[in-house]
Amino acid sequence: MKEEPTVVRVKLLSPDARMPTRAKAGDVAFDLYSSIEYTLQPGERLAVPTGISIEIPEGFEGEVRPRSGLAVKHGITVLNSPGTIDSGYRGEVKSILINLGTEPFLIEKGMRISQLAIRPVPKIRFVEVEELSSTERGEDGFGSTGL
Repeated sequence: MKEEPTVVRVKLLSPDARMPTRAKAGDVAFDLYSSIEYTLQPGERLAVPTGISIEIPEGFEGEVRPRSGLAVKHGITVLNSPGTIDSGYRGEVKSILINLGTEPFLIEKGMRISQLAIRPVPKIRFVEVEELSSTERGEDGFGSTGL
């Protein structure tokens, strides 16, 4: 039995705005496009508008992620990766980009700047307890497995 696709409604906020697109069949995330032109200086960060707002169904979330090509070639990444879009949010989707490279980077209008993945979110109920179950790792934290 074929599963029906989850519908995410998209509102284009300007004539230049573009729908999120999947580069190749089977890709897990959709490209998001800049709706502005801006030169991002080394060390600078900017919430880059995409020109869209989206309606994510309840029980799902959006994750804004970096594009690997921009990261490896130019040092451009999503600062709060992954950026979370809650199902109740209806404002413009923006990608908080930072230039970790050594050169200014021109963000062009219509450029693919980040990716959007839509993920199910389980219903969670927190329960206070006196003790947690034991594991082999226990309380060993950061760096506990070595370099």
